[in-house]
Amino acid sequence: MIHEIEVLESQAGLRIDRFLSLEFPELSRSYIQKLMKEENITVNGETRKANYKVNAGDFVVLNEPELKEPDILAENIPLEILYEDSDLLIINKPKGMVVHPSSGHYSGTLVNALMYYCREDLSGINGSLRPGIVHRIDMDTTGSLLVCKNDLAHQRIAEQLKEHSICRIYHAIVHGVIKEEEGTVDAPIGRHPTDRKKMSVNYKNGKSAITHYKVLQRFQNYTYIQCQLETGRTHQIRVHMASIGHPLLGDAVYGPSKCPYKLQGQTLHAKTIGIRHPRTGEYLEVDAPLPEYIVNLLKKLCTSTSN
Repeated sequence: MIHEIEVLESQAGLRIDRFLSLEFPELSRSYIQKLMKEENITVNGETRKANYKVNAGDFVVLNEPELKEPDILAENIPLEILYEDSDLLIINKPKGMVVHPSSGHYSGTLVNALMYYCREDLSGINGSLRPGIVHRIDMDTTGSLLVCKNDLAHQRIAEQLKEHSICRIYHAIVHGVIKEEEGTVDAPIGRHPTDRKKMSVNYKNGKSAITHYKVLQRFQNYTYIQCQLETGRTHQIRVHMASIGHPLLGDAVYGPSKCPYKLQGQTLHAKTIGIRHPRTGEYLEVDAPLPEYIVNLLKKLCTSTSN
């Protein structure tokens, strides 16, 4: 795939590897440097070294070689199915399960399990690495996840995601005691300016993101909340709650690095998902029960608050 970019005035003076890592956050800086060594990147028709500083008006061409996708094997992994018909599956994803194969995760993913369970009945719109996958949730987030069995369902669900008409309600436990009963965080989210593995509230380069939250229960040092998404940006709830001083309990990326409880990542659960059925148009809503670890954690917090 060939990408062509013209350097803007505001970007002048950046090292070319830095410039390209900002333009293409999905590409690592080391991979960009590898492409430069292999002469797959040119500036004004000439190859450059990674320390070259771009000038306004420079014309950069990046030739990204086609990657051969690995064979993804079907695996007999148990699935908790909340809803199923000939068009859709709604899965209650467990904690620690990666949704689709990626570097370092080519087995044990939800896609591996789906390929065994559904055989050929999965949409192919997102390619061989993501059959049936129309949206995703983080590895350590639990709960309801839509899977499309055919391209018609995929296209119509994707349209609902684009127009923000899908009802998505999450439950979470956050640090600190939220005083107000409910509130809204309306702040754009984009790639973190210095740490490309993180997202952040980014007013300059971010995309619109809106999260509505409501207090369900208060504890001594924590609050159990419900969050409803208007948009679905990467790490949206995690970034938004951290931005108002209430990061998710267990989230070492956007919150405290140390957690008083033995948790595997953020306490976040995709509780409810509601859609217009892609074939009938009727409203369908599915609720995923809270995982046992959150139920037990809420009991502990109740006990510590009452003491």
